[in-house]
Amino acid sequence: MRLSAIVGDLRKALAEEVRAGERAASRAVSEETDALKRELRQQVTGSLGGKARGIANAWRAQVFPRSGVSLRAAGVVWSKTPLVIDAFDRGALIRPKGGGKFLAIATGFNAARGWRGRGDKGLRVTPAQMVASGQAFLRPFKSGRGFVWCLPLRQGQGTGRQRRTRLIAGGVAEVGTANRKGREAWARGLLEQGMVPMFLLLPQVLLRKRLDVRGASLRALRRLPRRFVAAWGAETGRGQ
Repeated sequence: MRLSAIVGDLRKALAEEVRAGERAASRAVSEETDALKRELRQQVTGSLGGKARGIANAWRAQVFPRSGVSLRAAGVVWSKTPLVIDAFDRGALIRPKGGGKFLAIATGFNAARGWRGRGDKGLRVTPAQMVASGQAFLRPFKSGRGFVWCLPLRQGQGTGRQRRTRLIAGGVAEVGTANRKGREAWARGLLEQGMVPMFLLLPQVLLRKRLDVRGASLRALRRLPRRFVAAWGAETGRGQ
């Protein structure tokens, strides 16, 4: 057992101890809040892959008070994509809205900036444009559970110094990206196929549980007291 005596002004010593506790509490909460945010982001990228970085980075954190220190410091972690997080946290069965028969899930070819999905968000072609084009057609899955919604593909006039092959889907949009490795061979393969898949049509999609938000939160709460004690010891010199 370690005993120590207070020498000098007791009120001043207690006030210093309180201020050290306030700094320790704010520091511990800030560090643990940030640790929780990092863990949740890692859960998303680890479970959903590198293409889910946007969803991972949508996790945000804030510590209160915003300025100064307090023994009652608190931290909040939330997501800017709560519906997506909730679906993968619970596991969800997704069905079409409004009495529709199929969900239209865009393929990588239908991303606004090509398969890699960089740059602007959105679709090259919407379902409404697919219908309006009058050229879209369906190819059934072998399983019979859904369809691939395609547009016919033709070669457009080459552009640029290298006269790279342009791929025009149904006269509606150009597909592909000029930065793709082996682009010309890839483009010829698509032209030989004569079509490009723009959407997958499925009657429903079952998302299995891939995230554990509650578990991460409970682990953070269990770590917080130890982190607070260590921070308080560091503030007062007792941790040395």
